[in-house]
Amino acid sequence: MTTLNIGDKAPHFEGVNQNGESVSLSGFSGRKLILYFYPKDDTPGCTAEACNLNDNYREWTGKGYDVVGVSPDSVKSHLKFAGKYGLKFNLIADEEKSILEAYGAWGEKKMYGKSYMGVLRKTFVIDENGIITGVFDKVDTKDHTNQIIKALNI
Repeated sequence: MTTLNIGDKAPHFEGVNQNGESVSLSGFSGRKLILYFYPKDDTPGCTAEACNLNDNYREWTGKGYDVVGVSPDSVKSHLKFAGKYGLKFNLIADEEKSILEAYGAWGEKKMYGKSYMGVLRKTFVIDENGIITGVFDKVDTKDHTNQIIKALNI
């Protein structure tokens, strides 16, 4: 499994958002990016995380950041999820899990003593030159914005 660290160049990604539009890392050149990976649309933890980032979206854009969420859900699922909660940012459908794998966000999980493959909730903060400046493996879904701000002193 891929492990990315602060100082690494962010892997290129390209996918389709909830509106059927292409979204890629190169499209954010010159801007900072919060790229977060989550397991499933419209589940409690994923909804809390998305809504926390969305509620603070104006603050993020004011600081020069864009926000992009990635999960293996479909474009249709993302469209419904974004519409239900008024999400202002891109959600990429990564049904093939290529972006998840490139960022080390697809791997072995354990529940009730059983192992299975699934999405590892992670967030990467990427600077305007495509360099990773923050990695969050333990995400506070209810207060992720403050978690990022405090850790990176932004």
